[in-house]
Amino acid sequence: YKISKPVISYYEHNKRQRGEEILASLKEGKAWALVTDAGSPAISDPGEDMVRLCAEADVPVTMVPGACAAIDALALSALSARRFVFEGFLEGKADERREYLFSMRSEKRTMVFYEAPHRLKETLSLMEEAFGNRKLALCRELTKRNEEILRTDLSGALAYYDEHAPRGEYVLVLNGASADGSEEFWADMTIAEQVERYLSLGLSKMEAIKQTAKDRGLPKSAVYKEILSGRG
Repeated sequence: YKISKPVISYYEHNKRQRGEEILASLKEGKAWALVTDAGSPAISDPGEDMVRLCAEADVPVTMVPGACAAIDALALSALSARRFVFEGFLEGKADERREYLFSMRSEKRTMVFYEAPHRLKETLSLMEEAFGNRKLALCRELTKRNEEILRTDLSGALAYYDEHAPRGEYVLVLNGASADGSEEFWADMTIAEQVERYLSLGLSKMEAIKQTAKDRGLPKSAVYKEILSGRG
């Protein structure tokens, strides 16, 4: 389009300094456009901080509609798009991500995650531990030349990426829990057996008790009492 304008970088590691520079320029009456080569600015993106900075300084911000990887992937997933929850990138170390995923086992809405290629296999493995073998769609390079949509399940995805190196940024669209509760692995377990199952997956004792209580709709004290009494 033969557009020739100055361009500066703005990303996670320089956003504090650059944000102040851009804000000062905006206050002088200049106009800036925040663009990204992947997804949409401000959605799991440092642009969120720039918008907040402008809002705090009463500097107006507007939006030009564009591609949103989460919405595109949801539409292409062949999973239910009627109700969904956007989770973005999972935060923390592996144990923290595992605990968070376990806390979402009963989520019935379709779940949308972002993931980087170097963490994809680990995340898929954590999801299989937490959710069992649910259906999902893996979408990468959306709206670009190498766009790829893989509709499979968690076991199939792990097998596929054992033979194919992940490339590009991914959107994972994961099926929600079954309304009839058929995916509750602990249905035939005692409380103690369920706690032991979570311990075997790497959760601490308190994390296992907390998750067991959440699954069953019980107070943590009740689960803890059952474990201490040996009746669980």
